[in-house]
Amino acid sequence: MKLVTRYHGEREIDPPEVIQFPRGIPGFEDETEFVLLPLTDDQVFFILQSVQTSDLAFVVTDPFLFYQDYDFQLDEATVKSLELGSPSEVRVLTILTVKDPFKETTVNLQAPVVINVPKKIAKQVVLNVDTYHTKHRLYRDNPVGTKR
Repeated sequence: MKLVTRYHGEREIDPPEVIQFPRGIPGFEDETEFVLLPLTDDQVFFILQSVQTSDLAFVVTDPFLFYQDYDFQLDEATVKSLELGSPSEVRVLTILTVKDPFKETTVNLQAPVVINVPKKIAKQVVLNVDTYHTKHRLYRDNPVGTKR
């Protein structure tokens, strides 16, 4: 299917690539279908692009590349809603607030996007902990592109 995207122009997307967010994303509850498109060749940054709304796209990354100590537990209701059978089925992404200059970009560690990769079901989970916030510096004091 053809998809008009915010950052990649028109793209051909295979329907099996579509990730279902049954309850949408907080603030975008009617947006229930997204695709993940690479933003950079090194596969560090991606675009979580809405299938329904071409202008709705989030820059995301694997938080463990930047915060190796990042850790949280999913509640049983979330595990059930995502139909998770094992940790190996999970992919975690976090949404970035991109700033200029890029080294000032922040990452939302309080609300990760959790994806059941084989079943293409996802949910943005809001963590009720004091440890994580919506605006952590992505690079802290690291040079751009280094793993954390």
